[in-house]
Amino acid sequence: MYAIVEIGGHQFKVSPEQEIFVNRLADKKGAAVEFKTVLLIDNDGEIKLGAPYVEGAVVKATVLCDECKADKVLVFKKKRRKGYKKLNGHRQYLTKLQINEIC
Repeated sequence: MYAIVEIGGHQFKVSPEQEIFVNRLADKKGAAVEFKTVLLIDNDGEIKLGAPYVEGAVVKATVLCDECKADKVLVFKKKRRKGYKKLNGHRQYLTKLQINEIC
Protein backbone atom coordinates (compact mmCIF):
# COMPACT_ATOMS: atom_id res chain seq x y z
CA MET A 1 0.00 0.00 0.00
CA TYR A 2 1.28 3.45 -0.86
CA ALA A 3 -0.01 6.96 -1.40
CA ILE A 4 1.15 10.06 -3.21
CA VAL A 5 0.73 13.06 -0.94
CA GLU A 6 1.49 16.75 -1.38
CA ILE A 7 3.49 18.24 1.52
CA GLY A 8 4.77 21.80 1.34
CA GLY A 9 4.31 22.08 -2.41
CA HIS A 10 6.21 18.84 -3.16
CA GLN A 11 4.79 15.40 -3.96
CA PHE A 12 6.01 12.34 -2.07
CA LYS A 13 5.33 8.63 -2.54
CA VAL A 14 4.83 7.30 0.99
CA SER A 15 4.00 3.98 2.60
CA PRO A 16 3.37 3.04 6.25
CA GLU A 17 6.45 2.93 8.55
CA GLN A 18 8.50 4.97 6.05
CA GLU A 19 10.67 7.91 7.15
CA ILE A 20 10.92 10.95 4.86
CA PHE A 21 12.51 14.39 4.93
CA VAL A 22 10.31 17.34 3.95
CA ASN A 23 10.77 21.11 3.97
CA ARG A 24 10.61 22.51 7.47
CA LEU A 25 7.19 22.38 9.16
CA ALA A 26 6.03 24.44 12.14
CA ASP A 27 5.27 21.32 14.23
CA LYS A 28 7.56 20.31 17.09
CA LYS A 29 9.25 16.97 17.75
CA GLY A 30 6.80 14.23 18.74
CA ALA A 31 3.75 16.00 17.28
CA ALA A 32 1.19 14.06 15.25
CA VAL A 33 0.38 15.62 11.88
CA GLU A 34 -2.24 14.81 9.25
CA PHE A 35 -2.06 15.52 5.54
CA LYS A 36 -5.34 15.66 3.64
CA THR A 37 -3.83 16.57 0.26
CA VAL A 38 -3.64 12.96 -0.98
CA LEU A 39 -3.43 12.69 -4.77
CA LEU A 40 -3.49 8.89 -5.17
CA ILE A 41 -3.89 5.76 -3.05
CA ASP A 42 -2.86 2.29 -4.22
CA ASN A 43 -4.13 -0.55 -2.04
CA ASP A 44 -2.75 -3.77 -3.61
CA GLY A 45 -3.79 -2.83 -7.15
CA GLU A 46 -6.97 -0.99 -6.19
CA ILE A 47 -6.22 2.60 -7.18
CA LYS A 48 -8.14 5.67 -5.99
CA LEU A 49 -7.25 8.75 -7.99
CA GLY A 50 -8.24 12.23 -6.86
CA ALA A 51 -9.33 15.19 -8.90
CA PRO A 52 -7.26 16.92 -7.56
CA TYR A 53 -7.38 15.18 -4.12
CA VAL A 54 -8.88 11.89 -2.92
CA GLU A 55 -11.93 12.75 -0.86
CA GLY A 56 -11.76 11.58 2.76
CA ALA A 57 -8.18 10.29 2.49
CA VAL A 58 -5.71 11.15 5.24
CA VAL A 59 -2.03 10.37 5.77
CA LYS A 60 -1.05 10.40 9.45
CA ALA A 61 2.57 10.98 10.48
CA THR A 62 4.73 11.76 13.51
CA VAL A 63 7.51 14.36 13.60
CA LEU A 64 10.79 12.62 14.50
CA CYS A 65 13.12 15.62 14.15
CA ASP A 66 12.17 19.25 13.59
CA GLU A 67 15.64 20.77 13.12
CA CYS A 68 17.47 18.37 10.79
CA LYS A 69 19.83 19.81 8.21
CA ALA A 70 20.32 18.68 4.63
CA ASP A 71 23.71 18.06 3.04
CA LYS A 72 25.77 21.14 2.35
CA VAL A 73 25.34 22.68 -1.10
CA LEU A 74 28.37 24.60 -2.33
CA VAL A 75 27.81 27.56 -4.66
CA PHE A 76 31.00 28.62 -6.47
CA LYS A 77 31.15 31.82 -8.53
CA LYS A 78 34.07 32.85 -10.71
CA LYS A 79 34.72 35.49 -13.34
CA ARG A 80 37.57 34.51 -15.57
CA ARG A 81 40.61 36.74 -15.91
CA LYS A 82 39.29 39.12 -13.21
CA GLY A 83 40.64 37.42 -10.10
CA TYR A 84 37.10 37.08 -8.65
CA LYS A 85 36.20 33.87 -6.81
CA LYS A 86 33.41 33.37 -4.26
CA LEU A 87 32.44 30.17 -2.40
CA ASN A 88 29.18 30.04 -0.45
CA GLY A 89 27.83 27.09 1.53
CA HIS A 90 24.18 26.45 2.44
CA ARG A 91 22.43 23.82 4.55
CA GLN A 92 18.64 23.71 4.30
CA TYR A 93 16.58 22.95 7.44
CA LEU A 94 14.32 19.92 7.06
CA THR A 95 11.71 18.04 9.10
CA LYS A 96 11.94 14.26 9.44
CA LEU A 97 8.57 12.48 9.42
CA GLN A 98 7.56 8.89 10.06
CA ILE A 99 4.44 7.83 8.19
CA ASN A 100 2.15 5.93 10.56
CA GLU A 101 -1.03 5.27 8.63
CA ILE A 102 -2.78 5.83 5.31
CA CYS A 103 -6.58 6.04 5.68
